Amino acid sequence: MLSLGALVRDPALELTVLVPGPPGALEREVLWVHNTELPDPSAYVRERELVLTNGLWQAETTPAEFAATVHRAGAAGIVFGLRVDARTTPGELVRACEQLGLPLAEISVEVPFTAVTRAASMLQADQRRDALVGMVRRGDALAAAISHGAGASGVLAVLRREHDLPLAVVDRMARPLAAAGAELTPAQCRLVAEGLARRPPALEVELEAGSGRATLFLVGAVGDTDAALVCLRPLAELSRAEQDALEQSARFLSLEVAKQQAVQAIELRFASELLDMILSGSRRAAEVPDRLRAFGVDPSGELVVLTTAFAGGDESTLPGLTETVSGFFLAAGLAVVVAGGTQDVVAVLQRPRQDVRELAEALRRTIARRFPDRRTVIGLGEPAANAQALRQPLIQSREACRVLRRRPAPAVATFRDLGTHRLLLGLHDTETLRGFADAIVQPLREFDQRRAASLEITLRAFLQHDGQYGATAAALYVHVNTLRNRLAKITELTGRDVTRTEDRVDLFLALEADELVQSG
Repeated sequence: MLSLGALVRDPALELTVLVPGPPGALEREVLWVHNTELPDPSAYVRERELVLTNGLWQAETTPAEFAATVHRAGAAGIVFGLRVDARTTPGELVRACEQLGLPLAEISVEVPFTAVTRAASMLQADQRRDALVGMVRRGDALAAAISHGAGASGVLAVLRREHDLPLAVVDRMARPLAAAGAELTPAQCRLVAEGLARRPPALEVELEAGSGRATLFLVGAVGDTDAALVCLRPLAELSRAEQDALEQSARFLSLEVAKQQAVQAIELRFASELLDMILSGSRRAAEVPDRLRAFGVDPSGELVVLTTAFAGGDESTLPGLTETVSGFFLAAGLAVVVAGGTQDVVAVLQRPRQDVRELAEALRRTIARRFPDRRTVIGLGEPAANAQALRQPLIQSREACRVLRRRPAPAVATFRDLGTHRLLLGLHDTETLRGFADAIVQPLREFDQRRAASLEITLRAFLQHDGQYGATAAALYVHVNTLRNRLAKITELTGRDVTRTEDRVDLFLALEADELVQSG
């Protein structure tokens, strides 16, 4: 690499360092050398260029002013050429460079500046040759890593043989694909994904308060950004060699990410087909065992079904949920088939030794870390004796999940936990439930608002006390006759007689449906 230190180490140039500058300044990369005798060369000197001068400008300006203009231009330093009539470097120039922290060296009378230019040219040629050789060797190593199935982790391992950098690979769904020397939190992965979603994609992102900036090297096909090679250093702190190596590695990662996405797409399609086979009943039952075996699940053993979705919002699933569920079971060492759709994510697996409810709670916590602003619910079906008995547990699991989405609690429940009436209500869409609830509950609420009455509270208390007049009146702190008058008004407004069982069921279901609509 071309630097003032590299030139000083060339004995043929007879360079002597007078001012080394701050630590490491002599070894910083020099862009090129610039020969000038102008009293103010700042308009022509590029940043990180090395200024060569004989000091002929001293007739027009002072050494201190000259040093200030060179420093203002961002030069890498000054090489002062001694002359026959000026065999020492001006002391004022030395003092000025010391104050500015600007490296200063002097070159003997016998060595012309053209020798410095030739040496700089040779250093840059060697640097370009070494960079080219390094790129070829790195390319061979990256190709070998991918061809041998090392994946994204293998690419990072190759890169870190040359550059000890904190690295990670994150895709546009905020999924961490690999890491080496760094560990990103779910929140940091989301920030990377948000940076990739911008148009154009961000090249740097602020990971979190106090975590500093990270540089993104885009991974993907032409016109598409599938992932990012993330270096937990800002771009300004990366050398040109490090940037080149990261850019080359990102291009190789494009191949690996594309391969992973193709595999995931095939697996997702196969998993979705499995659900269709199960729901088709006897017509495709013979195909189910082979499809389960393809995912490593034993079809002859007892199986369980878990259905996951988000509650409390318009979207019941989000990108990355299917992968999070899959990753959880794989991390637990459990063979599983995971099928994701727009309504839910279904997992079919061998019944584990761990209690299924505990497993579901652990899955819910894992999803919560990945999606902290979403409420996750998981419905469980009854265990299936084998692959042929999966249809009913699958239906139970999905319907239980649908009911849980409409309720504020619990987050995990089996089909039996929910009660028959809640399952029946869960089978209907929101508009149907709202229409049913409003037809009965709304007249009571309107009457309560007009008269400052308590008909809805009275009805709920009456049903909660199983239609017992005395217990209900005591709970409401009213006389039994007052209670009878209120119930008569409820009958008048709703058309349901609270003394008849079938009408009382209608009233109870309407109140439950109203709760489901309000919570959903």
